[in-house]
Amino acid sequence: MNLIDWLLAGDVAIQFQVHRDLLDTDRPDLQARIATEGWGAQLLALRRPNGDWGREYYFPKWTNTHYTLCELRRLELPHNQPEVQESLRLALERHPAAGGGIAPWGSDDSDTCVDGMFLHIAAWFRVPEDRLHSMVDSVLDDRMPDGGFNCRKRRSGAHHSSMHTTVSVLEGIQSWLDAGYAYRSDELAKAAVAARAFLLLHRLFKSDRTGKIIHPSFLKLSYPPRWRYDILRALDHFRAAGHDDPRLADALEVLEGKRRKDGRWPVQAKHPGQTHFDMEKAGGPSRWNTLRALRVQRCFTTPTPSAPPPP
Repeated sequence: MNLIDWLLAGDVAIQFQVHRDLLDTDRPDLQARIATEGWGAQLLALRRPNGDWGREYYFPKWTNTHYTLCELRRLELPHNQPEVQESLRLALERHPAAGGGIAPWGSDDSDTCVDGMFLHIAAWFRVPEDRLHSMVDSVLDDRMPDGGFNCRKRRSGAHHSSMHTTVSVLEGIQSWLDAGYAYRSDELAKAAVAARAFLLLHRLFKSDRTGKIIHPSFLKLSYPPRWRYDILRALDHFRAAGHDDPRLADALEVLEGKRRKDGRWPVQAKHPGQTHFDMEKAGGPSRWNTLRALRVQRCFTTPTPSAPPPP
């Protein structure tokens, strides 16, 4: 079985994204099936009558409403999925912190990382734009002088951006822009340029002062990423944003080095916590990571004239 056939033997959500991102084929019929079969249907079936998953919006990790919605968004259910629309409406009503932001810590303030992830979800599912204005305001207010974001800025103070928070906010901004929302979109686009510059300053995983690896976990490929940063998550954002840069080369080289002899990429890390179910096993071959790595390479790797065509 070749690599594409192996990917297409996976969940219908994988099939949809493979057709779109690797085969340039539009398959809305596959996307429609995500809600009725496979992982998408399993997650939707676990939704409680009150519209939540888990005990409440942010607890427990990772079976709560927030992280379940994150998974459903990454599966790319159709934008008008009614169960998700209802859960998002309830979340905004019940968590009015910062004028509509989600306050997971039981405080009166929002959390930048959570707000970034929420924008990533809400913009994909086309929540009415005016319901999200205050959250956009909150995110833009949290910009750090170095161009990135840090969720600790509000909670305990921070003077340097976090890679974790920055990539979460970047994904949220990209979803906002892709949805065609107008509110402060020019400012969000400029904030995204600055945030990507912060990641590029670190070549996605290195200290800008010493050149050493910031943290070993940044090089471990996980799925789902939850709130955590890794180079594949960052590279996939740069691909989605259509932003190429020579400073991506180091991370691309590391990514290729993680490819196994059979052409697949593994799941290298699982983030501790409760899960509804495991899509893939740690240590084993990963369709998610293989799909994401292949589409990143397709976007950023230019084959030499003598190289064979990609599979």
